Amino acid sequence: MTTLGFRVDHQQTQRQALSPRFQQAVRLLQMSSMDFTASVHDVLGRNPFLEAEDGDVETDDAERADGADDGSELPAYDESDGLSAELSMPAEGFDGDSENDRDLWRSDSRSSLPHADDGELSAIDAMAVEISLSAHLHGQLNLLPLSPRELLLARAIVESLDDDGYLRTPLEALTDLEVLTPQVTVSDMQAALRRVQSLDPCGVAARSVAECLQLQLPSIACPQTRALAARIVGDHLSALAARDIHGLARALGESPLRVQSVCDRIRRLDPRPGWRFSNERVAYVVPDVLVRKIRGVWSVQLNPAVVPRVRLNEVYAALFKRHRSADNADLAGHLQEARWTVRNVEQRFSTILDVAEAIVKRQQHFLEFGPMAMKPMGLREIADEVGVHESTVSRVTNNKYMSTPCGVFELTHFFSRAMVSSNGSACSGTAIRGLVKDLIEAESPAAPLSDVEIARQLAEQGLVVARRTVTKYRQLLRIEAVDRRRRHA
Repeated sequence: MTTLGFRVDHQQTQRQALSPRFQQAVRLLQMSSMDFTASVHDVLGRNPFLEAEDGDVETDDAERADGADDGSELPAYDESDGLSAELSMPAEGFDGDSENDRDLWRSDSRSSLPHADDGELSAIDAMAVEISLSAHLHGQLNLLPLSPRELLLARAIVESLDDDGYLRTPLEALTDLEVLTPQVTVSDMQAALRRVQSLDPCGVAARSVAECLQLQLPSIACPQTRALAARIVGDHLSALAARDIHGLARALGESPLRVQSVCDRIRRLDPRPGWRFSNERVAYVVPDVLVRKIRGVWSVQLNPAVVPRVRLNEVYAALFKRHRSADNADLAGHLQEARWTVRNVEQRFSTILDVAEAIVKRQQHFLEFGPMAMKPMGLREIADEVGVHESTVSRVTNNKYMSTPCGVFELTHFFSRAMVSSNGSACSGTAIRGLVKDLIEAESPAAPLSDVEIARQLAEQGLVVARRTVTKYRQLLRIEAVDRRRRHA
């Protein structure tokens, strides 16, 4: 007979666990400037203990050492206390009387928002209203003397257009969309299509690129140029796209100069007429760090446009401390999040500034003389200089940009592995890309250099680079292949 036994074992293990504040700090650190700004604004909108602060950004060492965003010390806070500490912390500066709560609330002038006077337009009322392509076309259809049937078919065409303004749906498929008497035919839809194609913008409702360009040819004033452009668009569109001027001249029996002039006029047409009504926002690159040379010394400072200044609302924090109870755990969490956010925002920009200063210190020759003077540099060098881990430097440099007199670069642009030349000196990949660009810019237009020839010339200068590496660098520089460059010449 088997006897069952029970035993209790006690083991001690050590594990690394990230605190909620550290997790938030890491998440904010690796965000781009646009995502970070959106995240901070989201916290400002839902956290009553946070408020935005107006004023310019000061990036001097004294302020960063103080760790206060507005120049004043933040309330002492032990993050290990948790929510229970917020509920048990004694209120300071209050005698328990609640008569002055209304005055204390009103004393915070930042809690009131400006409103427009009666009869006056506010800033929101004065904002321009964006209009879509379909709304623009429907508005024009409403002004035309159309019967209800014709208007309905034209609206069906408009609603079938894509974002480019093209009609990708066959007309045969559109005949089944509307149940009318008599039955809608293909000829009816063709008439509706021609009616929509006559609207603004010119070229809308085209079914191909050639048709879109043909619809815009009447805008060419010169009859001879318009006739030649119609021949090119109708019969030689592929040669136009390939920029084969000499082939077009032979096929059309015209001089290359004449064909080049007509092709340039065609390229001024709009192949995507619907894009001008697109509601998509263009995400422009905004530099996080500004680098300028002042009195012979390179200076690094944060870009004030991407530094949201936030601070703790002391009035709301004082009111919470005075009226706290066990039922206010949610508010205690908001207060804790507000304090974390203020400190993490400061830590993010302090780390970015430290890393940028270390990069500029090592890459001053690049700022002075251009890509040819770029030094090879790794993450470990910057991490040792700043006193952080390599992973932190990696998070800081991704999606962060630096504005220099040479242009705007991502911080990762300054990092590259060392490539040893024949004489034993180290050269960065950025410098080699600069050499490739210089060789292509100095080539003869009639005899452009191939990737193999570029690799051979680099080897003559002591840089042994494979042909596929030259191809990769050329593609990163957005330079066309030798055949396309020769054809353009």
